Amino acid sequence: MVKKIFNIQGFVSYAKFSPVKNENLHIVNFENEKNILRKSEKINIDFYLMAIKPPLEKKFIIDQKFEDQANSFLYVDCPQNTLAWDVNEPNAGYVIMADPKLIHRVARDYNFVHYNNHEALYLTKEEEVLLWDLFKKAYNEFQKPHYSKEVIVSYIALILSYTQIYYNRQFDTRSAVYHQVVEDFYANLSDYYGKADGVSGMPSVAYFAQKANLSPNYFGDLVKHFTGESPIEHIQDFVLQLAKDKLKNTSLSVSEISYSLGFDYPNYFARFFRKKTGMSPKVFKNV
Repeated sequence: MVKKIFNIQGFVSYAKFSPVKNENLHIVNFENEKNILRKSEKINIDFYLMAIKPPLEKKFIIDQKFEDQANSFLYVDCPQNTLAWDVNEPNAGYVIMADPKLIHRVARDYNFVHYNNHEALYLTKEEEVLLWDLFKKAYNEFQKPHYSKEVIVSYIALILSYTQIYYNRQFDTRSAVYHQVVEDFYANLSDYYGKADGVSGMPSVAYFAQKANLSPNYFGDLVKHFTGESPIEHIQDFVLQLAKDKLKNTSLSVSEISYSLGFDYPNYFARFFRKKTGMSPKVFKNV
């Protein structure tokens, strides 16, 4: 079933928020919203959405509570993201909705904006105070009869700038959890190529991200943060080592090795191997 794609005005109406003041920008204060839609199936949006709130989701599980962790979470979603929710009645929080043309230049340089699995940013108490203040200032400006879009976009830029810092901090403060994600990635990569019935194509980053229950971008940032290399670099290095081993220690032809590693065509494999080693598979095999 095709999910409905909402613009700001359509989403506000669907979620039963107070009516929009501007079709390109809207800010909601949950304290003033008493009749919102508390449960929704999957929908898509065509705008940027930033929300700060207590943990409202009924199925939201905090896998690890840290000493300095506040009771607030931040979410950032971009156009084409999928949303679904089942929440308790909110009594606090803000949601900023902005058309891409308003903040694309501000948002495009932040990778976390494109996390498409609705990953929460777990705030510390200090971070919570700062971000709540920025959301409140943006909302207060929006309430003025003649508010300034430029001022609100400036607050959004500050929110995104701090969010980048805090996501990086989160990788470190949750290092025990995320080191396990990296270890599982290595194990899943090894398992993929250890299948008795062979492989069906080269594995994608999305494949391993799904196993970790993370979006590809978040998974990619996490792996690179802890290892210094992106997931695709790890996959390629792993495949290269397998290729070298098979070329040197088996009687398989280059074509057979190519297919066994998930390449669709032997010439793709040859191009990959030459780029990585500076020589063709045949030359390497006979050296």
